[in-house]
Amino acid sequence: MANGQTRKDFLKFGAVSAASLFLGSQSSSREAIAQTPSTDHPNVVIVQRYYQAYGRSDLAAVREIFAPDITWTIPGHHPLAGTKRGVDEVLAFFDQLAKAQFRAEVLFLGGNDNYVVDVHRGWSNLEQGENIDELWSLLFRIENSRIAEAINFPGNQHVADAFFWKTYDLKPIPDRLV
Repeated sequence: MANGQTRKDFLKFGAVSAASLFLGSQSSSREAIAQTPSTDHPNVVIVQRYYQAYGRSDLAAVREIFAPDITWTIPGHHPLAGTKRGVDEVLAFFDQLAKAQFRAEVLFLGGNDNYVVDVHRGWSNLEQGENIDELWSLLFRIENSRIAEAINFPGNQHVADAFFWKTYDLKPIPDRLV
């Protein structure tokens, strides 16, 4: 981690941000959260550019926004869980999400010189099978004007795990052992 930041500091910031958002919005509806103004901090602009490029399926632009050694952590106990390392692994993860027709609606972005916090509604649009519609939060670490790390925090890990298990098959042995 850059600037003397440790992974512990990164995770602590994420936990504090999530807790602050949760405690600050106990009496708020989703609509009130959506109307919370975002700052124009340069790091927030980077994440906004990422979402715009992702929405256009502009992989060249996404590659420019991501650090080459980006890590993207998906918590849980399901076939897509784990840390993706490097742009190619992250984009392969996004390809898997596309199979479930995943969509996201950003509700809040805020940031500082090192991090951006995103809260969004994420849902799937499968015609057959299970769908999901949950609140999610992402903690982005920005380094050298690029997204260097992202950690995803589902609003309900149990619901997320159940959805991913029903939607994505685990690779058969021996493929999952390599």
